[in-house]
Amino acid sequence: MSSQSGGGILRQPMSVWATAFAAVVAFMGIGLVDPILPSIAKGLNAGPSQVSLLFTSYFLVTAVAMLVTGWVSSRIGGKRTLLLGLALVVVFAALAGTSGSVGELVGFRAGWGLGNALFVATALAVIVGAASGGAEAAIILYEAALGLGISMGPLVGAALGDWNWRAPFFGTATLMAVGFVLIATLLKAAPAPAVRTRLGDPIRALAHGGLSTTAFTAFFYNFAFFTILAFTPFILGMSPYGIGAVFFGWGACVALASVFGAPALQRKVGSVNVLHLSLGALALLQLGVALSGHVGIVVFVILSGVPIGLNNTVFTEAAMEVSDAPRPVASAGYNFVRWMGGALAPYVVTKLGEEFGSAVPYYLGAACCLAGMAVLYGRRGHMRSLERVDVDHTFQGASVAA
Repeated sequence: MSSQSGGGILRQPMSVWATAFAAVVAFMGIGLVDPILPSIAKGLNAGPSQVSLLFTSYFLVTAVAMLVTGWVSSRIGGKRTLLLGLALVVVFAALAGTSGSVGELVGFRAGWGLGNALFVATALAVIVGAASGGAEAAIILYEAALGLGISMGPLVGAALGDWNWRAPFFGTATLMAVGFVLIATLLKAAPAPAVRTRLGDPIRALAHGGLSTTAFTAFFYNFAFFTILAFTPFILGMSPYGIGAVFFGWGACVALASVFGAPALQRKVGSVNVLHLSLGALALLQLGVALSGHVGIVVFVILSGVPIGLNNTVFTEAAMEVSDAPRPVASAGYNFVRWMGGALAPYVVTKLGEEFGSAVPYYLGAACCLAGMAVLYGRRGHMRSLERVDVDHTFQGASVAA
């Protein structure tokens, strides 16, 4: 990232900040349920694998819905798509708080996932289009919102969930309603796109070798990511506040690595090498969790936020830059594959943990990191265009510094 871009990252129009605020709240929804998973299981007389379906339904619908986000936004516009997504999240988050069974809660989380997909996919395109400092600065800002939301989610979930497990859902609905008002009043409607996105465009975009390599590597990475996020609360044996504190530390590492660590490492070793390093580090940390006692689990889980933060930023930039597909189309195809990993992992690893012991999910998570590295290495020829982007960024940074 150039100095120029970095200097301009905080000087943004109010519309960008409004969208970023709503994005923070949207990403809070990912970690919000983490501290209260044991409480939900107890309150609804459910087992861990049943409760893990809260993640699975959410991300499965998010993944599939990614395929239609571009089709929708290219017809009704980015602002209306954002507002539609936010409205769905407000409704289904509030309904989730009224659930009387795990089945109802899982269903409402699925509706929440639809709203989240419409919002998140469009928010990145809106921020990239409206932000000052170029696409790279916009992506860093987006990832900062992701990191802040993921880190704040467990704290909000713990604070409200310690009172009642339903409260975090009503709290999220309220915050998203605030985001709805901000975007409705501060974001100007952009002109309609010159070309409308077809429903099959995101799948066709995956025919590009670089984008498919990025997407399937991210599939394995996301499986490992959500092994940490979805299963760990059940083995910590802590109160909602304790679980929230652990995942706040984890989320803070995600945010710092996303914003500061990833750009610096990309300049030094290149994006593809950063992905190899961070996937390798995440595999080692998963093994550390599997082989440790309670204190070690806490330490390794918090530290896992560092490679996760690096991966989040580099994968997002790679999906935007590696192919010649329009950014919204490339993002939709990439996220469809990526979030499938997030949909599968929670139920699979929690069921394995119930049947075979708490270490097994983390062995599988480590194996997925290695599988991602194997895909990235085996298809390295498709990533050469990304290496040229890294060279261009390094050259620009040197020119500004001179």
